[in-house]
Amino acid sequence: MTDTPTFLTLHGRRSSLVLEMRPDEAPLWRYWGPRLPDGAAPPTALRDTRMLPSFNLDADVPLSVLPGFGVGWFNQSALLAHRGGLAFAQSTTACEAHWLQAGRELQLVLHDSVAQLRVELHLQLQPETDVLRVRSTLTNEGETPLDVQWLAAATLPLPGHCQTVRSYAGQHMHEFLLQEDRLSRSLWRRESRRGRTSHDCFPGAVLTTPGATEHTGLVYGAHLAWSGNHQQTVEWLHDGQYQWQLGEWLAPGEGLLAPGAQLHTPEVVATLSSAGFNGLAANFHAELRRRLPWPGGRMRPRPVHLNTWEGFYFDLEPEKVMALATAAAEVGIERFVLDDGWFHGRHHDRAALGDWWPDAGKFPQGLGPLIAHVNGLGMEFGLWVEPEMVNPDSELFRAHPDWALQLAGRPLLTARHQLVLDIARPEVADYLFGKISAQLAAHPIAYLKWDHNRDLTTAGLADGRAGYRAQVHAAWALMARLRAAHPQVEIESCSGGGGRIDFGVLQHSHRVWTSDCIDALSRVDIQRGCLQFFPPEVMGAHVGTAPAHTTGRTQAMAFRAAVALPGHLGVEFDVRQLTPEQRAELKAWIRLHQQLRDRLHHGRVWCGRAEGHGSDGLVWQAHGEAAEAPDYPEAPAHQLLLFVYRTRPSDHRYAPPLPLPMLDPTRHYRLRQLRPEGEAAPTGRHHTAPFFDAMNTPEGLRVSGAWLLQAGLPMPRVHAETAFIVDLQAV
Repeated sequence: MTDTPTFLTLHGRRSSLVLEMRPDEAPLWRYWGPRLPDGAAPPTALRDTRMLPSFNLDADVPLSVLPGFGVGWFNQSALLAHRGGLAFAQSTTACEAHWLQAGRELQLVLHDSVAQLRVELHLQLQPETDVLRVRSTLTNEGETPLDVQWLAAATLPLPGHCQTVRSYAGQHMHEFLLQEDRLSRSLWRRESRRGRTSHDCFPGAVLTTPGATEHTGLVYGAHLAWSGNHQQTVEWLHDGQYQWQLGEWLAPGEGLLAPGAQLHTPEVVATLSSAGFNGLAANFHAELRRRLPWPGGRMRPRPVHLNTWEGFYFDLEPEKVMALATAAAEVGIERFVLDDGWFHGRHHDRAALGDWWPDAGKFPQGLGPLIAHVNGLGMEFGLWVEPEMVNPDSELFRAHPDWALQLAGRPLLTARHQLVLDIARPEVADYLFGKISAQLAAHPIAYLKWDHNRDLTTAGLADGRAGYRAQVHAAWALMARLRAAHPQVEIESCSGGGGRIDFGVLQHSHRVWTSDCIDALSRVDIQRGCLQFFPPEVMGAHVGTAPAHTTGRTQAMAFRAAVALPGHLGVEFDVRQLTPEQRAELKAWIRLHQQLRDRLHHGRVWCGRAEGHGSDGLVWQAHGEAAEAPDYPEAPAHQLLLFVYRTRPSDHRYAPPLPLPMLDPTRHYRLRQLRPEGEAAPTGRHHTAPFFDAMNTPEGLRVSGAWLLQAGLPMPRVHAETAFIVDLQAV
């Protein structure tokens, strides 16, 4: 038998990880899974349990935290690097482990004396959230440059009974399109080279085991907290297990390290749950809530806001905008956001990006009178900006054409008639900070909608090197600089809708714009995909007009509002055009959101579909709190707000009941149907039923939690694109 190794164990509340450490190699992965009892450890070294197969190396090379290339590991390595074609193989020759918090936070220092490099791995398992945070730092300790092609932020082990990968593809106005791929011996890989988080390749995924559902079963999830190019790979290993690697996709030359230089990876945020996809979401939500940079250190109720974009587009006139603000205040709007079109020469999308001062033709006295009018109505004021972009037709570009990212000899490729500024250049960052900070200093602006409306191409820095990762770090730095100077300002991350939604940008922002598509039927699935990783209070969800500008479909106000209501609610159309009855209806929905938002934005979220073949077109989500252990994913909910959306006509004469697996079977619940003030109870074509009549009374209806959990909540037979909202309170 081999010498007895040291075992390093980190425990969360419901998860554990175990590493096997020796001083002369990278620690081996022994376990990452459901919580082990304190003191549980492998009985012996891993190699003592593995018989070498035929036609194999005489040395066993298991999965480690940093598998190297060229020295016996034949799967994907965590590092690919060379020195001018030499020193292309890497392997740890010495390892140190340092506990930063015993049993919770670990620093591993891995040395390769041959390749002359050092890798530091930081692992932290949060006991409150069961989230594992991992990042890597590579140092070139040689005397010549080291060219790094790939450095995994984390290499994670997965059990061999993992079955499928759930990831998210999509496009502009169709984000979070769920993909389900069955695992096999074939490599599964997703890569994005668009220079931002992207609409089409979300940097995260969920791994399932057999029998996993929304509510039960073991699942694993991970997300790369990074707003740029990225890669993730799941690969079958010859011991029947899998490895999962996530990291930044490096453009050629971006990993070229001078002697003594370092390469820092983004952070991987990973977790697991035995309570299915909803348990996994609870972990991610709790972790992000723990780190969001709220002004003053604490989230206040999310202001309902109105955005002017789909109401006016570029046609901004002070009188019309002020009239819209007056109408917005009358229906209960709390934050008024002036979107694109306010700055110098901006009359369409072909000019003026970069010229960040008010257009004298539209606002001859600047933004002051409008902001004073908005504030006088009791609303905060917000402003749209797109600092990272420039139009060729702008004063900025004419003065500084070299400030755009570009490559010598290559044509400048525009998208939406715009180029990308090289904001990693100090003079560019200083210019942008100066212009935007001047507006924030001159006026009480509480909010910036920060947009980013194109992918990166010809992304060359001033010296011709690739600038993708530099652009991300510079954008984050500019956000941080503005927030440091104006700490009460909140920032929304928008990128043509959902093109920049990740835990990285949410270190510097407070809201994400989920999609430019505000069609409520499309939003049902888009928002459910977002909720797998992000809590509802950061998810921008607006009531749009009918017909929807992006799809042409029409839905009733009640359905549009009910879909938007659980998120960070907003309105995006010209409310002046509503009839008095429609204004009253919108006002009632906003008031209902304001009454419920503390419950919607602080508790857990469950998502599901009606059981049975085809789910009968019913999808639901619930927001709730447990009376005990409120942050415990498996704890039953004692207070619940249930939203049921019928997305298509029913397949049944009688709508099947909806089981609610998050309820406490030992308690009874009082059920009341929630509707905005003045809205009549929804009915079927012919008549209602006494059960639903009872739910529409002030005292509600008392029902056994066990019955609702097992037999289900009866569903009304209603038209497609209808919402059914129920308040359940344990009694």
